[in-house]
Amino acid sequence: MTPPSDPFAHHPELRGRIDDPYRSFFRDFSVEGLMARFPQLEEHRGWVYSDAVREAMRAEALRQHSGDLWVFAYGSLMWDPALDFAEVRRARLQGYARRMILVDARGGRGTAEAPGLMAALDEDPAFGGPGDPATSCEGLVFRIPAEAVDRETEILWRREIVGPAYIPRFVDAHLDQSSVKALTFVADHAVPDIQPELSRADQVRLIATGAGFLGSSRDYLANIVRHFEAMGIHDPDCASLFEEVEALRASLTQPPQP
Repeated sequence: MTPPSDPFAHHPELRGRIDDPYRSFFRDFSVEGLMARFPQLEEHRGWVYSDAVREAMRAEALRQHSGDLWVFAYGSLMWDPALDFAEVRRARLQGYARRMILVDARGGRGTAEAPGLMAALDEDPAFGGPGDPATSCEGLVFRIPAEAVDRETEILWRREIVGPAYIPRFVDAHLDQSSVKALTFVADHAVPDIQPELSRADQVRLIATGAGFLGSSRDYLANIVRHFEAMGIHDPDCASLFEEVEALRASLTQPPQP
């Protein structure tokens, strides 16, 4: 089958809802550039991967790959991929969930005094295999042409693999009538920043109170919910979590009753 010449051929409704990659902040993102802009991050340099380590991880993850590359996006990568893609498709992963379990205490959207929270793609250990409807994650997959894979994945790794948090993995991404093998980044439970045991109350509290140089965790979640509504992504958990965060924030700002 001949690939479409229009990246949005399968989903014209997404046209205008995905940012131009060449205008993205992440297109030329680097840790060094971030630290130059925010000098307070120097205290976390020991946590950050070196370029050599990051490139070695990329080479290992792609060692057996050839041809075009599909990349599964579950968060901000959906509307701001910073990747020069040839095709975008709606997709669903079975056995994975988008969960707010990445604790940020390094200054991005939270601090050591008031940690924040961000989303990660989490594997469900109880998933029963194909046909089990219990756990799934709706997102997008982007197809990168073979000749651009090296260039575009170098950009992708600089963005996603700043320090320990994720494991690159190839997964089955289900499209309307078929499936593709897609690269994605899964939460690494061996990393202390990944905290899958967080209670709902803790999630709400961290999102409601965490903030850093990238903005607040509340605004991060609000941005997710807003983009999901615009893109037609169904995630009732994110929507209800945001409602709970707003309720807690309102209660914290109310004056005490006489």
